[in-house]
Amino acid sequence: MTHQSRFLITGGAGYVGSHVVAALRDEGHKVVVFDNLRTGHRESVPEDVALIEGDLVDRALIDSVLADGPWDGVLHFAALSLVGESMQQPLRYMEANAGLGFTLIDACVRNGVKRFVFSSTAALFGQTEDPLITEDTPIIPGSPYGESKHMVERALLWADRIHGLRSACLRYFNAAGADPGGRIGEDHRPETHLIPLVIDAALGRRDALQLFGNDYPTPDGTCIRDYVHVSDLAHAHLAALEVIRDRSVVYNVGTGTGHSNMDVIRSVERVTGQPVPWCLAPRRQGDPARLVAGAERLRRETSWSPRFITLDEIVETAYRWRLVHPDGYLTAPA
Repeated sequence: MTHQSRFLITGGAGYVGSHVVAALRDEGHKVVVFDNLRTGHRESVPEDVALIEGDLVDRALIDSVLADGPWDGVLHFAALSLVGESMQQPLRYMEANAGLGFTLIDACVRNGVKRFVFSSTAALFGQTEDPLITEDTPIIPGSPYGESKHMVERALLWADRIHGLRSACLRYFNAAGADPGGRIGEDHRPETHLIPLVIDAALGRRDALQLFGNDYPTPDGTCIRDYVHVSDLAHAHLAALEVIRDRSVVYNVGTGTGHSNMDVIRSVERVTGQPVPWCLAPRRQGDPARLVAGAERLRRETSWSPRFITLDEIVETAYRWRLVHPDGYLTAPA
C-alpha cells in the first residue's frame, strides 16, 4: 500500500482491532472505527480517528457508513469471543458472529467494497493431534464460537465466487502483548487471557493463578499454545491486504513455536522479578493439549514474519502496559 488508503475497521476499539488501527495509521492510511463499545474502549481510539458508535444490527447505519465511500477495504473484528460463554449461549454467538457477519458482507457487496479482512480463529480446529496446525488441517469446530467464525469464512468464499469480494481470513492463535510504544494494550473485563492473568498474579493484583490441569501429554503436563505478539498480528493484516488485491486467501497467524502454561509463568517471573503464586485446578472441558500454528503459507506468500520472537519479549510489552495502566484504560497514563 504505497498510496494513502481509507479503511473501515469494525471492532476497532477492541484489543486486536485497535492495534490494527495503529499499524494502518503508522503507514499513513486513513481509518474509521465502527464499534458498539460494549467490550471495546473509546480511549483506545486516537483522538484524530473518526469513531462511529454503532452496532451491526443497525443495517441502515452500516449501509450509510459504507455508502460514504470510496473504501479501500473493510477489516472486521466485531464479534463475541469467549469460547466458554458460547457453550452456554450458542444461538447468541451464531446470531452475533455469523448473522451480523453476513449483514456486513452483504452491505460491502452492495456498496462496492472490493477487499475484506476477517478476524477468524484457531478455534475452527477443535481437538487435533497435529503437532502443527496448517490451513489444511480438518476444520472441526469444538464450540459455537468456532462454528460461527467458520460460517463467516464460508460466506466470504461465496461472496468472492459470485460477487468478486476478495477476502483474507486470518486464523489467529493466541494474541498477546501490547503496543511497543505503550499507546494501547490489553484490557478485557473480565480478563480471560493467560499472560495478563499471570502478570496480575505476580503483581499481587489478583489471587493465585488457577492452572487448569497438569496431566496433559506435554513435557511439563500443562497445555501448550502459540503466542503471537499483537503488533505482529496487526502487521499480518497489512500484508494480507496486499495479497487480496488479486485473490482471496486463508492464513494461519502464529509463530510456529509452542509455550506451555508453565513456560508462561516462568517467563513472567523472569520479566517481573516476582514469584507467581498459582494453584492447581481441574482441567477445563474442551482445552486441547497443544495448539501451535503452521504459518508458513503466510510467510511464503507475503513479506510478513514476526518481529517478537521470544516469549519474554512478548511478556515484557504486556508487563510495561500493565505497570502504567493497572486498571486498563480506566487508568490515565502519568
